[in-house]
Amino acid sequence: MGMVSATRMETFLVVARQGSIRKAASQLHVTEAAVSAAVAHIEKQMGAKLVAKTGRGIALTEAGRVYAGYCRSILGLMKEAHAAVQQAETGRLRIGVVATAGEYVLLRPLASFRRRFPEVELSLSVHPRDVLFVELQHHETDLVIAGRPPRDAGLVTRARRPSRLVVVGPPGRHPLRSTWLLRGRGSGTRDATQELLSSLDINPPTLTLGSHGAVLAAAREGLGVTLIHSDAVEQDLESGVLAILPVDGTPLDRPWHAITTGTPTPTTRLFLAHILDPGQVGGDAFYPP
Repeated sequence: MGMVSATRMETFLVVARQGSIRKAASQLHVTEAAVSAAVAHIEKQMGAKLVAKTGRGIALTEAGRVYAGYCRSILGLMKEAHAAVQQAETGRLRIGVVATAGEYVLLRPLASFRRRFPEVELSLSVHPRDVLFVELQHHETDLVIAGRPPRDAGLVTRARRPSRLVVVGPPGRHPLRSTWLLRGRGSGTRDATQELLSSLDINPPTLTLGSHGAVLAAAREGLGVTLIHSDAVEQDLESGVLAILPVDGTPLDRPWHAITTGTPTPTTRLFLAHILDPGQVGGDAFYPP
């Protein structure tokens, strides 16, 4: 079996994501013939059919789906290998967070890290929890701040920070007779809300709002009640716009987790040491797991 170049793997992944040779060619600024040739070359090397024509474009075969997963991991590991041999203080750090953690948990520690290590090349991406864990497994991200990772994912919790989920809404609202505001699919808070409603054995009207910010805005406008990390509503509670509403089974203990693969880069370790150090980050500090 011959080797497939990183460039061809990248081309194959774009085809997989776009579901179309034409769209992939347009994104990569190459001809459709070049994209088709790259895919045909990989199929020949692998001795397997990886794509099949569908009505409007192409779809991955089962073998194609498996191969795309390996491509993501191989390309992620190649980039990680580069990061792993850099000096920690001048390396690259890609952090993935869920929206609440990005806004309320990580910003201050990230700012103080930036001041201490201005040479580190930092990037921060905000995605639903499920997307973040898949990216981390494929070595496309170095560190994730989210809820607990899936048990069998081969991911490692390096630090935790306490947090609670509470039900909030306009003061005096009756939570069991209200509309419940939900996050979009893939959100850990959405899953926790649905588990809570089922344990209370109630089936209230729900309203799904894609983003964390939209849910909070809707709660402030009186559109309903929502289960949310207490980190996110401190100011609203202080100002009296929202109140914590008593609901059986709450508050829920849902600590934040700082998660890596089994092979964190030197720069990732440097950041973990930073957020675990109360001398550097004060009350924002995480704790060893």
